[in-house]
Amino acid sequence: MHHTSYIEISKSAYQKNIEFLKSDIGPKTEISIVVKGNAYGHGIENIVPIAEENGIRHFSTFSADEALRVHQVSLHNSQVMIMGMLDNSDLEEIIIKGISFYVFEFDRLEAAIETAKKLNIKAKIHIEVETGFHRTGFEWDDRDWLAKILKENTAFLEMKGFCTHYAGAESISNYVRVRRQIKEYKKFRKWFTANNLTFEKYHTACSAATLSYPETIMDMVRIGIASYGLWPTMETYMYRFQSLPESNKNPLKRLISWKSSVMNTKSVQMGEFIGYGSSYMAPRDMTVALIPIGYGHGYSRLLSNQGKVLIHGNMVSVVGTVTMNSIAVDVTDLESVQKGDEVVLVGYQEDKEITVASFGESTQQINYELLTRLPQDIPRRVVE
Repeated sequence: MHHTSYIEISKSAYQKNIEFLKSDIGPKTEISIVVKGNAYGHGIENIVPIAEENGIRHFSTFSADEALRVHQVSLHNSQVMIMGMLDNSDLEEIIIKGISFYVFEFDRLEAAIETAKKLNIKAKIHIEVETGFHRTGFEWDDRDWLAKILKENTAFLEMKGFCTHYAGAESISNYVRVRRQIKEYKKFRKWFTANNLTFEKYHTACSAATLSYPETIMDMVRIGIASYGLWPTMETYMYRFQSLPESNKNPLKRLISWKSSVMNTKSVQMGEFIGYGSSYMAPRDMTVALIPIGYGHGYSRLLSNQGKVLIHGNMVSVVGTVTMNSIAVDVTDLESVQKGDEVVLVGYQEDKEITVASFGESTQQINYELLTRLPQDIPRRVVE
């Protein structure tokens, strides 16, 4: 069955990204690849095997369902860590499968201990502390009671990690806040160590922190967007630019290309409106091509009369409103555009490129949002 569009995922680009990240981070720190949001839109089932081919043996997910997908597809018994949603009713299966998980409140901790006792299997936990993100994490005032519970239940708990998450390490506007978080984390760590509670791995850094705050690189880093070949923000790239070698000023290579094809072409007379409503009136006699992707496929409606695609190696403009299932583009100045011709929404065609970042420039979408909004039913093809 022919789909309206498809996504290509480059193995060679992924290899280059992992090589750069390993060289940048150093050999003593483990990389956990973050695959939440369906591996940032790339597909968990695609990314895990490619990552494992490149020596990755640890993956981070947001939820239990994502963790189970990683567990099922892993060929190397890689470690899997849940950073967010885990219903207490799912703890039994998670503990049996040896999947580790964040603990950031007492209800989950108590449920994990009870489940571990019942199974006679240690629960693999990462204690998350609140340092200023104000979403999840044990508060400073929780520390005495938390330490007491942990010490009393060492027979049922495997202390896999001690962690926190930074509130915007990708932006200089958050510099003071992140610095305060680093200080708070160190205070927590020092207190727990002084009270004879140590953990297998200490980890705090996401992609942005890893690239911008070297002191946050500890036993493990949790790398998401950078592994997929995108800088967290332009600020992050600018901060690192001077330290990058002259021979490779952009070491992160985008994995994803998104392609479709022309569904049909139509002639439109000057003065006629194109598509729904009256947002675009033809300023001349035109030829438009209809492309069978729309906001239902993750192509934002905000790209109406703004988006660009590549056809025949030329950048052409979206005209009219982006609909649920299609866009119209102006191909008046191109020769012989016809049904079936390739259309590139993200990626290269000849010597032209449409980047993921360019969508953000047009719609205020960040890289993360565009990628994770790509529906799972768009076919993904792994290419060399």
